[in-house]
Amino acid sequence: MDDMLSGKHALVTGGGTGIGLAIARAFADQGAQVTITGRRQSVLDEVAGDGLFGAAMDVRDETSVCDVIAAAVEARGPIQICVPNAGIAEGRSLHKTDMAFWRDMMATNLDGAFLTIRESLTSMRQTDWGRVIAVSSIAGLRGLPGAPTYAASKHGLIGLIRSLSEDYMGTPYTFNALCPGYVDTPIVDRNQEAIAARTGMSAEAARDVMVKANRHKRLLEVEEVAAAALWLVGPGSQSINGQSIQISGGQTV
Repeated sequence: MDDMLSGKHALVTGGGTGIGLAIARAFADQGAQVTITGRRQSVLDEVAGDGLFGAAMDVRDETSVCDVIAAAVEARGPIQICVPNAGIAEGRSLHKTDMAFWRDMMATNLDGAFLTIRESLTSMRQTDWGRVIAVSSIAGLRGLPGAPTYAASKHGLIGLIRSLSEDYMGTPYTFNALCPGYVDTPIVDRNQEAIAARTGMSAEAARDVMVKANRHKRLLEVEEVAAAALWLVGPGSQSINGQSIQISGGQTV
């Protein structure tokens, strides 16, 4: 373990699995104390330790977010790295989208990020350094066929990050968004099943749809996204601000 982030407290929502866990582990390996959150305490308990501290939190619930973040600050000090990563990814045609589906997507992907950032800034602003790194998606930069609700939520997240970077311009706090393509996580597995069920494709063909959507024709590894997050908290990153960083194997927008 190195010590680039020694003395820093990081918060990663959706930190028990996938991209969030990879980012959390990368930070912990650099000496940070990392609060990881998710809706299921059992999942967090399985990966806690070695600098990771699990706390059940529902990003859709304002009281939950406020209480858990306040407790984390009390236990481990001000949050200086905030990674709103928790999200859901599900496609549904607009004519099949009811209000419940729309609201749940927005509550998780956009409202949850807003609440997480707002509460983290309360303590971050009392320090002399801070980084907010939202996990958006390539879908936040372009339309995604068959998933207008998801794409809208991720577009909104990028708008939030860009506006906050303007609000805090010239301060020691930066705001950026990571925009990965398809990453080899359980979300891809679930999408593979959904595509196959919806189209009648084989599971292999459904997975190939996502593989080919990345410009280099392979799924990303979670560690590739974590490496980008590490760059944004490392030395020399202070002028990277308000950016939507594509991680997709090539130019896509």
